[in-house]
Amino acid sequence: MKATLNGVVIAQSDDIVERDGYQYFPRAAVRTEWLEKAPKTESDRACPHGVQFYDVVLDGARHARAAWSYEAPRPAMKAVAERFGFWEDVAVG
Repeated sequence: MKATLNGVVIAQSDDIVERDGYQYFPRAAVRTEWLEKAPKTESDRACPHGVQFYDVVLDGARHARAAWSYEAPRPAMKAVAERFGFWEDVAVG
């Protein structure tokens, strides 16, 4: 499975965990050099799993909050610990 933005592969792996309709890639499969931590919002801080959103910055273009990971997932989301999910401008498939 791949996560792409404007045809550029941001993440690729066969080791995918699906939760709530989202695909989560292992950290080692993600081009983290293109991710920058986004400032946390009030709803981010209220997330029980410690969500951290990331902007994807590719070729000088910033795609706000297009990736995320859970820093302290509770038991129900433990399977996605150390993984990234993508949405918005990032195509996953």
